[in-house]
Amino acid sequence: MKSNILIVFFVIVSFSFAQKSAPKIAAEKPDHNFGEILEGQIVTHNFEIINTGTADLKIEKVQASCGCTAAQPTKKLLKPGEKTSIRVEFDSSDRMGIQQKYVYVFSNDPASPQLRLSFSALIVDKISNPTGKVPKLILEKNQIDFGNVEEGKIVIAKISFRNNGNGILEIRDVKSTCDCTAALLSSKKLEPGQTGTLRIELDTADRSGKLTRTVSLLTNDPSQPNQTITIIANIDKKKQ
Repeated sequence: MKSNILIVFFVIVSFSFAQKSAPKIAAEKPDHNFGEILEGQIVTHNFEIINTGTADLKIEKVQASCGCTAAQPTKKLLKPGEKTSIRVEFDSSDRMGIQQKYVYVFSNDPASPQLRLSFSALIVDKISNPTGKVPKLILEKNQIDFGNVEEGKIVIAKISFRNNGNGILEIRDVKSTCDCTAALLSSKKLEPGQTGTLRIELDTADRSGKLTRTVSLLTNDPSQPNQTITIIANIDKKKQ
């Protein structure tokens, strides 16, 4: 009787262990920014993939989005803790402005069978800082919460920003996700160390409930060419 109980216990423990033993795919840095590149330039980057699970990881397929190619990993079967790399090549010919591309890695990871890698670039026809001096945009904050606002009101907020780099910062464009938001800059160019102000107006006319919008700054900051400010408001219906 005791031997039968021990056998059942062993089977249960073994089954539980087998269930918990699984591969897990991860990327140490799943996002990469090439910064500012010339139109027609071909750039490459190696993404490092690691198996952080407890069973063998099998990379089955690598698929790239339009405009880039991804080479197969140097190793397709990874023991727990092992790493490999995937080389991505991007051809910027006939493209301009901000580009965001994705590479998908398919594996036998039961929890996340598809890992998404991404890279971005700002493609220009002329490098804005040929001297090598680099601007750096620092926003005072990345979110504005107006709280409860009565429908029909126009609310205003100001955010300061600073050039913490050693090159001239250029604000090339300001975009909002709807016509209810307006954004005005105090200056479109900042010398190193200078500060500026972004004035944001939110018109709540004919709107109600939870509202979330964004304002994006497109700059020549090579590390973060596109920075976004999220605007939140809870609009209460105007009392009759």
